[in-house]
Amino acid sequence: MSFKTGKTYHGFKLLEARHVDEINSDAKLFVHEQSGARLLHLGNEDDNKVFSITFRTPPENSTGVPHIVEHSVLCGSRKFPIKEPFVELVKGSLNTFLNAMTFADKTMYPVASRNEKDFRNLMDVYLDAVFYPQMLETPAILMQEGWHYELPDKEAELTYKGVVYNEMKGVFSSPDAILEHQIYASLFPDTTYGVESGGDPEFIPELTQEQFVAFHKKYYHPANSYIFLYGDMDLEDNLKFLDAAYLKDFTGVEIDSEIPLQKPFKEMVVKVVDYPVSPDESTNDKTFITLNIVAGKATDPESYLGLMMLEHILLETPAAPLKKALLDAGLGKEVFGSYNKSILQPTMTFGVGGANPEQVDLFKETVYAVLNKLATEGLDKKLVESSVNIFEFHLREANYGKHPKGLVYNIKCLDSWLYDKNPLIHLAYEPALEKIKQQFRHGYFEQLIKNCLLKNPHQALVTLKPNSKIGASKSAESKAKLAKYKDGLSQAELGALVEQTKALKMRQETPDAPEKLELIPLVELKDIDPKTEKLVAEEHKEQGVTVLLHPLFTNRIAYLNLYFNTGAVAEAELPYLFLLADILGKVDTEKYPYAELAKETNIHTGGFSYDVFAFSENSDDQIYTPMFRVKAKALVSKLTELFGLLGDITGGSLFTDAARLKELIRELKATWDSALFRRGQQVVASRLLSYLSPVAKYNEVGQLTYYKFIVELEQDLDARISEIGQTLAKVSQTIFNRNNLFIGITCENEDYKTFCQKLPVLFGKLGTRQYEPVTYSFQAKARNEGLMTSGKVQYVAKGGNFRRLGFSYHGSMKVLETILRYDYLWNRIRVQGGAYGAFAQFERSGNVVFGSYRDPNLADTIKVYDATVDYLNNFTAETVSKREMTKYIIGTISTMDTPLTPQMKGERADVAYIRNISQRDLQQERDEILATKQQDIHQLAQLVDTVMKTNTLCVLGGEQLIKANKELFGELVTVIE
Repeated sequence: MSFKTGKTYHGFKLLEARHVDEINSDAKLFVHEQSGARLLHLGNEDDNKVFSITFRTPPENSTGVPHIVEHSVLCGSRKFPIKEPFVELVKGSLNTFLNAMTFADKTMYPVASRNEKDFRNLMDVYLDAVFYPQMLETPAILMQEGWHYELPDKEAELTYKGVVYNEMKGVFSSPDAILEHQIYASLFPDTTYGVESGGDPEFIPELTQEQFVAFHKKYYHPANSYIFLYGDMDLEDNLKFLDAAYLKDFTGVEIDSEIPLQKPFKEMVVKVVDYPVSPDESTNDKTFITLNIVAGKATDPESYLGLMMLEHILLETPAAPLKKALLDAGLGKEVFGSYNKSILQPTMTFGVGGANPEQVDLFKETVYAVLNKLATEGLDKKLVESSVNIFEFHLREANYGKHPKGLVYNIKCLDSWLYDKNPLIHLAYEPALEKIKQQFRHGYFEQLIKNCLLKNPHQALVTLKPNSKIGASKSAESKAKLAKYKDGLSQAELGALVEQTKALKMRQETPDAPEKLELIPLVELKDIDPKTEKLVAEEHKEQGVTVLLHPLFTNRIAYLNLYFNTGAVAEAELPYLFLLADILGKVDTEKYPYAELAKETNIHTGGFSYDVFAFSENSDDQIYTPMFRVKAKALVSKLTELFGLLGDITGGSLFTDAARLKELIRELKATWDSALFRRGQQVVASRLLSYLSPVAKYNEVGQLTYYKFIVELEQDLDARISEIGQTLAKVSQTIFNRNNLFIGITCENEDYKTFCQKLPVLFGKLGTRQYEPVTYSFQAKARNEGLMTSGKVQYVAKGGNFRRLGFSYHGSMKVLETILRYDYLWNRIRVQGGAYGAFAQFERSGNVVFGSYRDPNLADTIKVYDATVDYLNNFTAETVSKREMTKYIIGTISTMDTPLTPQMKGERADVAYIRNISQRDLQQERDEILATKQQDIHQLAQLVDTVMKTNTLCVLGGEQLIKANKELFGELVTVIE
């Protein structure tokens, strides 16, 4: 259908139509004349269609009302009056993305699907949810998703409970989250950005049902909405649906949601805040110091792009001048920074971690001295060129991994659209990029430093320092506050609270009526392709090295993976492998000092990354292949440069600069200190499996074991630095060897010849030593550790290996993962227990993990895991309908059929090759999933029960609760000292 500007289609008036070359899309901007809704469509050939509706939702306080509303609108609506439509969609949709997200000033509800019918179903459920939610008449929804008083009986201790309340307790257990909140509170004391849109646990219990409802009624109207459609679709039909099903029932109104500008500061604000650490934890070298500046406007495409590049130039590479100056001055152990562009007034942050409070003045002086010097004497032109190049590469590549491309474009649109400017200005990036490319050699970035950073007094110097007393005191204050409140209640009021707690639990435990569940639209199994996606791979031999070619369209980009077998590295030296992955490319090589190496890498390539991973054999975790993987990408025309750099890094890295090694190790320690709790889910799962699985034991060396290794190195750096350098050199020489190399290359067929012609550039740098694997003495031992931190929530894991208990793998286990995650564990641990989430994972190798995250409970969660057998014993054709089983199967397949980029397709084929997983194996798994019946799930009860009875567990969480349950553990371990 042909659309004409100025014409109206199903109530939508077309305001603008243009082709956006940068994203190869036809853009159409509409307004729905009756309701006031705005709509943007980006039409193209992408079959992964995206829909979202976004509302501008500026909060006035830190009760978390936009975040809690985001959770709550998806808890039942007019057309779909069940408790969890979101969960039903996850279980039974072919979606490629399904979520909702709260930002500082907006709330997004995006969905994506490659199936036309499914796409319309998702739109329908989400639109009904946001416009007609049950939360308006059902106080229990705020109680469940936000917060409530929990009182099982009159004599029990009164507590707070709620999903968002516990989620944000988990968030605020991390010092970087506390720091970020304090930065914005300092820079924006008079606007919405100064409060916590996600909710501060201290203030969440102040939110009332009346405020909750009022927030929705104020902001969730089409006149305050931004509707986004992306992909290959019948636009006219979708406009008709939007108008007829929803928008025709609304009349436009004036909604005061505009984001006001913060009045500029006349002078810098200085703020010092404490954050909690464990009572026995040292406070040395644990202070964060930041300089924060309000810089540019989100609605200016040139400063938006230019300031992103400037932050990269100053901080994000080993050649970054501000980063180097801060480290050289001994200011902390970690330098970090960011440019947050997704708010009306973007902010630039320069910071150090692993510092001490007395270093604040020196930090400030150093930052200003460097900025002044760069502004007057100029930036290194090669450094600037390298940063501009890497940004241009990533803009043109548009590789967003598992995230649908349309979702990323939607967020970029909102960075201007939300503030009443054209939504296309950041997608049509060519004019801004071209101007920067023309001017960067003539003082462009120096002028940005002067105008946006040095001559701009809108700044805040924020220091976050550790306090080993406030954690316990805040916990005691909260308990005392609740106890005082309880003491002030009459017997009748206490009885009412007990009844309220029981009523909420009863509501949570009562299943929705089958006839209501059937209102959720569902695709059919016949809509699913029964064939698994083919692994695209051709095996070749090039100069004695196995090369796996993945011939796919890549727009003339080569995606390269080098897999070096690490089986010859001694067991005692395994942690050095992970250290090598962290520092490679950041140390000098035989050809380049590390700063020059970073510039060359960014000028000629799309970047390198390094990781270590052991891949288990198809169905046996006792057999595995440990690999050091080097990932690289570049234009095919730059393969000579790419191979030259890779050869220099792998074959010629030097580990003799003691000062540089110390710098990098201290930075790693500081990074792990602040990020460990955020990684809690990964830490406990890997630690648990390391008790019993050789492949998991190997991979865990890169998790908590690695952190402990870094801590030990950092405590004795001066004495050990020579030994560290020598061991790194030894490990490097052992693994970077042509005799233990396997290569995966994803490129177009005609480019493979170029790849082969350039390969000798790399091979000439690699050794050809005899490869002699060693044997590792990984002993199985269920240590059952309680890993104690200053955190306020837990990560609880329990599991085992079913193969060694006499069971075999079957595709129905993937369906069981879906059932447990979105039914049993969701209801028992999230809905009733108040945790942010829970999951179960069954691997081909036999390894099983049940896990919860941001969980207020510990022992109760373990009891839920143990009781899974009862749930599965009752899982029969009499208790679970055929329709429910269909949903679970569809939901399982949707997680397997997420569209992959060419790079991801290549990597998936590489891993299958390494693990000896054939196309036939993958097809068999899919066949078993599609054929899963209730009886198949029922029969897994014995497997789960047997695994749980091995009583193998690991918990990361609050010290007090772990100590209170010490009888559950074999060992109690203080994680951060």
